[in-house]
Amino acid sequence: MNAASPSLARQHRETVLRVLIPVGVVVALILIWHLTVTLSGVPQYILPSPGAVAGAMVKDWGTLAPALWVTTQITLAALALALIGGVGIAVFLIQSKWIETAFYPIAVILQVTPIVAIAPLILIYAPTTQVALLVCAFLVAFFPILSNMVQGLKSVDHNLLNLFDLYGASRWQTLIYLKLPASLPYFMTGLRIGGGLSLIAAVVAEFAAGSAGAGSGLAFRLLEAQYRLNIPRLFAALILLSILGVVIFGITSFIAWLSLHRWHESSLKREN
Repeated sequence: MNAASPSLARQHRETVLRVLIPVGVVVALILIWHLTVTLSGVPQYILPSPGAVAGAMVKDWGTLAPALWVTTQITLAALALALIGGVGIAVFLIQSKWIETAFYPIAVILQVTPIVAIAPLILIYAPTTQVALLVCAFLVAFFPILSNMVQGLKSVDHNLLNLFDLYGASRWQTLIYLKLPASLPYFMTGLRIGGGLSLIAAVVAEFAAGSAGAGSGLAFRLLEAQYRLNIPRLFAALILLSILGVVIFGITSFIAWLSLHRWHESSLKREN
């Protein structure tokens, strides 16, 4: 009992430090920002103070909140479609090396083509602007998940594959009971990357689409604030986008930890 107490205290202290250190850094940066604006006398239309940005966020919350919700919906929907499509196509590609040779380059072409370049075509063929934004975000988030899943499904221990063959397991039994569980760490890596990219793609796609009106997202509010020289609102929209990105990364990281912390080396603590 006495031996366990120092260990628990140390773990508790490490947990507290992991929270306090990033928060302290953010608070310090905000203080530096405030002092820089106050001491230099920079006009608010060039660099607003943190107080002005907070005031704009409260004042314009009725405008920013619906836009934040629109961007969040597009991001999460694109991520969900990317997960389904990435995993499904990865399973399809590994069925044969000829299938992978034939179809994997198409996915690579879609990934390396700038989304800003193909956004006008998507806008032409998509039935609505929201669908076009969803397709653009999906295309960007899709490839990291596909690439990681293909790599994970192909990285299964050959000895385990031989064992499944020895016991007469079918192709689908091998996939479900061996390949998919073994590829879980790769999938979680793709999930974390795809979560951030889906948000970036949703914003970039809205810039390219030039969507406006009541159903527009935060990207349009950024442009609107820029055109009106409402810099505090612009900063407020940027901060909301950053918070959304941090929340998505936190959720995907927590999901990865829940899935891996009991068995995978990347999440296990060293015993020595």
